[in-house]
Amino acid sequence: MARRSCVERLVSDELWALVEPLLPKPRKHKRGRTGRPRVPDRAALAGIVFVLKTGISWNALPAELGCGSGVTCWRRLRQWQQAGVWAQLHRVMLDRLAQQGLLDWSRAAVDSVSVRAKRRGEATGPSPTDRGKAGSKYHVLCDRGGLPLHALVTGANTHDSRMLAPLLDTNPGVRERAGQPGRPRRRPDKVHADKGYDYPRCRRYLSGRGIGVRIARRGIEDSTRLGRVRWVVERTMSWLLDFRRLALRYDRAESTITALLSLACALICHRRLTKPKPKPK
Repeated sequence: MARRSCVERLVSDELWALVEPLLPKPRKHKRGRTGRPRVPDRAALAGIVFVLKTGISWNALPAELGCGSGVTCWRRLRQWQQAGVWAQLHRVMLDRLAQQGLLDWSRAAVDSVSVRAKRRGEATGPSPTDRGKAGSKYHVLCDRGGLPLHALVTGANTHDSRMLAPLLDTNPGVRERAGQPGRPRRRPDKVHADKGYDYPRCRRYLSGRGIGVRIARRGIEDSTRLGRVRWVVERTMSWLLDFRRLALRYDRAESTITALLSLACALICHRRLTKPKPKPK
């Protein structure tokens, strides 16, 4: 059996089959292409995934991987973000999961995690939990099993309760059947949240949209009881921060960190798609 290259290990055939149809076609040159050959899209994607997982700088991308230069991978990341590739990829993964019955909308959870922004930049703010240093916050909505349904980036000083409505309102939704007409599903049956969301506006918002409310009450409920359900979103946060480029933010542009966050969510969903199903006893 032939040994797989670094590119094939970073971007499997199954993953590439889902990504390739979403990529825009390269622009044709009127007089033909001159200079160096274009780095293949699969190789560039492998370089992006390597940087996302390891957290190294773009300029430090090893040439031995065969992914081209780090600047090329960074440019391709930005170009594909402008074309909406990463958000589409996340949607494709979720649609596949829903069609295989692997998404559970009966109970969702929301939470956020703050990370330090070493170079400041867009969508950053003084972190109240890190002595006022510049940071960003990832707001995540996940299903009952912890699969990320939607994620947003804000400054670290953004209160969690302010992002509940935007997180659900901007959720593109999932089609549970291939070719299903009508609107995709966007709303879970019930939302679980910690005491950071215990505000009347959050409860009114969820109730007004027919979503069950399960938010811990400040000064009344013990957060450990709700934690028996909300541990899945804490695990989702740990999955995201396993991608080292997200755990410590170096990218100044909001579009870049948003692209990396969407790609990380898509890769988490893809792991669930390729996970072997347990054999019936």
